[in-house]
Amino acid sequence: MVLGALVSAGLPWADLVNGLNRLKLSGYKLRKREVHRGALHAVKVDVLIQRGFQRPLTLSRIRNIITRSTLPDLVKARSLSVFDRLADAEGLAHQVPAKDVHFHEVGIIDSFVDVVGGVLGCYLLNVTRVTSSAINVGAGSIHTSHGRLPVPGPAVTALSKGIPVYSEGPRHELATPTGVALMRTLASEFGPLPIMRSLAVGHGAGDRDPADWPNVLRVFLQDDSIPDLHHTERIMQIETNLDDLNPQIYEYVMERLFDLGAVDVALTPVIMKKSRPGVVLTCLTPKEQTNAVLEILFQETPTLGVRLQEVTRQVLPRRIVPVAIQGGTVRIKIAELGAGWDKAAPEYLDCQSLARRSGRPLKTIMEEALRTYRQTTQKQRRGRA
Repeated sequence: MVLGALVSAGLPWADLVNGLNRLKLSGYKLRKREVHRGALHAVKVDVLIQRGFQRPLTLSRIRNIITRSTLPDLVKARSLSVFDRLADAEGLAHQVPAKDVHFHEVGIIDSFVDVVGGVLGCYLLNVTRVTSSAINVGAGSIHTSHGRLPVPGPAVTALSKGIPVYSEGPRHELATPTGVALMRTLASEFGPLPIMRSLAVGHGAGDRDPADWPNVLRVFLQDDSIPDLHHTERIMQIETNLDDLNPQIYEYVMERLFDLGAVDVALTPVIMKKSRPGVVLTCLTPKEQTNAVLEILFQETPTLGVRLQEVTRQVLPRRIVPVAIQGGTVRIKIAELGAGWDKAAPEYLDCQSLARRSGRPLKTIMEEALRTYRQTTQKQRRGRA
């Protein structure tokens, strides 16, 4: 499915076939065809096995085959990483050391093509970063050489540790150990589809074609060379309604949340049930600080429950420029707007400290800092011209 999606998105078929030939494996042929999966057009890549290896392969032999190939070093390294993950997972599933895991004589050819082909395909498309949605592992049960097993099987379960997975759709296995190991190696991040300027979309078909379920892998390609004015990130928005908190405590709670690294904390007056006036406390925080924020809210406020929502935030690129004015230095926060335009604001705490030391009006200091920055910027632009 990975190969089909990459080919569908623009990976030249001849480049893929010729690249895999550098693995120096025989006994198989590649075939691609256009198929339908539900209402979607997709590319199906088949690995036609003519003969397998004479005996199962150990991890050391697989590593030797990849290392001795003429593939690019980056493709070798990532392919080896995938097989290392696979061996670790299979070892955990069968309670044997990874070095003693044996890969099936015929199935390993499939795995070689899937793993090396997926890594090679991304390399040939000059992919520099991969993100993935949560992985649908499927449902039901599967027949294996070890008997009937629940979906996901033991190897997929081991490989899924630490990444988001879910179960939806027909009662089939929808994620194999090879596929999950490949995605864990290629993807730097798992989550919802990020905001992007898509250049191409590819659909790779799986073997099964269940009713009312398009069994495809979808790939979006975007060009990172196109400058992105806005930085997009995922962040947690945590809210709670308060109507019985001593107003003097709000400042303390906000300070503790900011000390944790909260991006923003806001208090919004509202009218609550029974016409009681209240306050909505909203905190934006990095996801890794979610539990710490919850602990503060439950400890320091009377709330019995909070609302959590992961949201997308777009922010302008920012930088800090120090400027020297009468009495000291003030940092200027600069947000780039593009086309040579920017937003500039003096750091309030710097201006406040300078005002207290000098006795000059705070407003005057802020205006002088901003004016000095603008004058310095204009001189630099005239110098470059």
